Amino acid sequence: MFDINTLKFDDKGLIPAIVVDAVTKDVLTLAYMNRESLQISLDKKLTCFWSRSRGELWLKGETSGNYQHIVSITADCDRDALVIMVNKDGPACHLGTDSCFSEPVLEGPEAFSMDGLMNLIKGRKTNPQEGSYTTYLFEKGIDKILKKVGEESTEVIIGAKGNDKKETIYEIADLTYHVMVLMTEMGISLDDVKAELASRHVIDKKVKQEKMV
Repeated sequence: MFDINTLKFDDKGLIPAIVVDAVTKDVLTLAYMNRESLQISLDKKLTCFWSRSRGELWLKGETSGNYQHIVSITADCDRDALVIMVNKDGPACHLGTDSCFSEPVLEGPEAFSMDGLMNLIKGRKTNPQEGSYTTYLFEKGIDKILKKVGEESTEVIIGAKGNDKKETIYEIADLTYHVMVLMTEMGISLDDVKAELASRHVIDKKVKQEKMV
């Protein structure tokens, strides 16, 4: 067992804890723990913090129901900060947002992300745009979308069979896009798929394999 007494708490007896969503890897919040709240967290497998403003222990979710179930706790190299991976029951922020970090200070060029692409696809469904291929697919319906998924799957196979890496990457990108259109049509989120993949890991560490790889 890890000895929490080896951690370096500050002069007020506190240590910063960065809480991260175990599925999305998004940073949810920065809070503080003392020895007592950390021990409670270890015992309950739920995040418990020390409220600096109220001067009291704070079990996340006790009032709101938005509990954070601890997956792992990792100390940094200096042992003066913690990263806590959690599965959350609801929003992390008291404002009702998933993360407390939502106020940009410095923004560079917007980077591509799967979440961004998914939001764009959803937008084409909820707010149809004339001339949009994505909107066209939604208007044609599930049969058309499934046909495109099938066609793109075949193109991936042809590219890979020909050992053409560049072509295979191109076709995988096409397939991924059309699968995401299908997901949107069926109300399936990226988090749904991530959670399913995460659930397939064998819990018993004695078994040196995974269910599906």
